[in-house]
Amino acid sequence: MSAGDGPAADRSAWPLLAAERNWGPWRLTIALATAAAATWCYLIGEYAGYYLGFAHAAFALTAGSMIGMALVLVAAGPTCVRFGIDSVASTKPQFGSRGWAIPAVMQFLSIIGWNSVLLIFFAKSVAQLLIVLGLLPRGVGAAQIVPATTLFACVIVFTVLLRGARGLSIVSNILVAHVLIGLWMLYLLISHRWPELISAQPTLAGPDPVWNYTTGVEIGIATLLSWWPYLGAMIRMAPNGRSVALPVLLGMGAPVPLLSLIGVAGILVLHSSDPAEWLRTVGGSGYAIVALVFVAAANFGTAIAGIYASAIGLRNFAAVEKLPWSTLLLITILPVATVGLFIPELFFAKFGAFLAFIGVGFAPLCGIQIIDYYLLRRRRIDVRALFDPRAGAPYAFWHGFNPAALAALGAGCGVYVYLLNPLTYVSHGPYRVLTASLPAAAVAAAVFAVLTRLFIARAGRGGYDAEGTAADARGDSGV
Repeated sequence: MSAGDGPAADRSAWPLLAAERNWGPWRLTIALATAAAATWCYLIGEYAGYYLGFAHAAFALTAGSMIGMALVLVAAGPTCVRFGIDSVASTKPQFGSRGWAIPAVMQFLSIIGWNSVLLIFFAKSVAQLLIVLGLLPRGVGAAQIVPATTLFACVIVFTVLLRGARGLSIVSNILVAHVLIGLWMLYLLISHRWPELISAQPTLAGPDPVWNYTTGVEIGIATLLSWWPYLGAMIRMAPNGRSVALPVLLGMGAPVPLLSLIGVAGILVLHSSDPAEWLRTVGGSGYAIVALVFVAAANFGTAIAGIYASAIGLRNFAAVEKLPWSTLLLITILPVATVGLFIPELFFAKFGAFLAFIGVGFAPLCGIQIIDYYLLRRRRIDVRALFDPRAGAPYAFWHGFNPAALAALGAGCGVYVYLLNPLTYVSHGPYRVLTASLPAAAVAAAVFAVLTRLFIARAGRGGYDAEGTAADARGDSGV
């Protein structure tokens, strides 16, 4: 295979041509909804259900999800959709022509974590399905078939993504039906156990209802911040910004809190967020088979989107930029397969901490991008400079790194950890009403703006003028 194998849109991280950006609003919405509505929603709902009852969890997760989705869209969306680039490339004006590697690593680790969770859920669903069908004896758990199902899932993902964005779109058109099946599962649980659901008490709820509610909102925000790595790879396929905002909010933002209610209801009433474990109790073997097939299939849409986004992000590295698409896919899938084969419970057992760590990193990143694009650069981006690695290029800063972005990212992460310890969920005062993600994003934005105007712009670095705003940008689309 040559370096140019695969669809043209997937051969590099360079801006897409107008002819390659052919995803309209409906096609984009389907792709985003298929990616968003995975079985991680049940784990998200489980953690919200530890602190909130069903109704409060519904409001908190919806509010948090919309806030988190808006942050991601406003941060990465404008640059990605204007120039047809992915999320990683959109960070070059802030982090530098080499510093973008930091968000790239964050993206890669985040997607490995999410896909590891998905593979574990896939394995559990397959095990339960085989037991229900009588093909495996009872007592056989997912852990005993995880290696086989991991390799099986990776082979399917690899095969589909050999067709690049086209394969992602085809799978999305098929698997979007699982969103409707998920709503049916939610109806089934509510209709059968409504009295118990309303009276159920969350097991970890503290004495302060405001803190409990804020924690539910924070779970929603942190969850949707994890869509930053996925967003650019898909919206860059859209022709313009007018076709993006509504599909992102409805396709990515809405399904997560809605399907997370399955996990909320499951953990409150049946003490399990996994439909594979409770649907047979609620609806019998027939319902269980339908749901288990759905749970298994649902993960593929998200896993495919994650691997695709990660592979496109890796295209930004010169060392792998010209590799064949198939080789790049193997590089991207290998860490996920390794986790699923050898340490499958690592992320699954610490899912709450994983969610919080996403907020630790991506909340400050969003704050930095937002303040830079709207206030400092006033929507002016030099598209040629995004791909100019020379020492004197506008986004070269110092040796390719912007110290203001590094300091702001560190400050934002520090604020988040102070407000909410991601390992213990121990919090400090302001968290009770502010969450942790929003202050982290705000502090990172403020530090970045101050350092840029006081030092970076005055040093003549980063394409800013003396006032700390963007100089006239060559190649700006003017959108």
